[in-house]
Amino acid sequence: MSLYIEARIRADLDDLWARTQEPGSHQRWDLRFTEIAYLPCREGEPQHFRYATRVLPFLTIAGTGVSAGERRRPDGTRTSALRFASPHPLSLLEEGSGYWRYVPAPDGDGIRFLTGYDYRPRWGRFGAAVDRAFVRPLMGWATAWSFDRLRLWLERDITPERALLNALADVVLRVLCVAAAVLLLPVTALAAAALALILPPLPTTPAARRCLRTPPARARAPRILSTLATATEPQS
Repeated sequence: MSLYIEARIRADLDDLWARTQEPGSHQRWDLRFTEIAYLPCREGEPQHFRYATRVLPFLTIAGTGVSAGERRRPDGTRTSALRFASPHPLSLLEEGSGYWRYVPAPDGDGIRFLTGYDYRPRWGRFGAAVDRAFVRPLMGWATAWSFDRLRLWLERDITPERALLNALADVVLRVLCVAAAVLLLPVTALAAAALALILPPLPTTPAARRCLRTPPARARAPRILSTLATATEPQS
């Protein structure tokens, strides 16, 4: 998988599973989605879903996917896998697949919540260039930021909505400090800008930098992902 993000979350495994598997909870903390809804399916079949992302106030890009999970595994871990696609002509992400792993730490200090995913961009060579230069780094950052937002919700009971306000306030404060340096003492403007970028956010503010972005040597997609390769289209 081309993108890998891992967070250490000190919370109950069932709580983490619920807030990542229930669509209503998932869409609250995941910056990449505005709406997630399950579609009807027969018992025993993989779960089909519809997702949407509001790119602009007047533009929403939607797609569909299919997922399956293993809530009880012999080694105590849990796994969820999905495949997704968007027919929207403005969606750079044409189709892709990914997984979530829930791995209790051996020392009992929380859960390693990690994801690996990849996708195929549309628009040919132009789309590939835009994806490599802009979209893929943005997707990696948004995933890591969202994972830390989820961690704050579970560990400190800071709701996703409050965490977003904290993040916006943090950005505004940094911009104001740089602006003040430019107006009052221009020679310190460069140093102020550097500090604004380097200083870590407050503990109550989500930060992508708190997540691991480099996969371990043995990281690989779970076997359950292969079972979704021939999944049927969602029912209308």
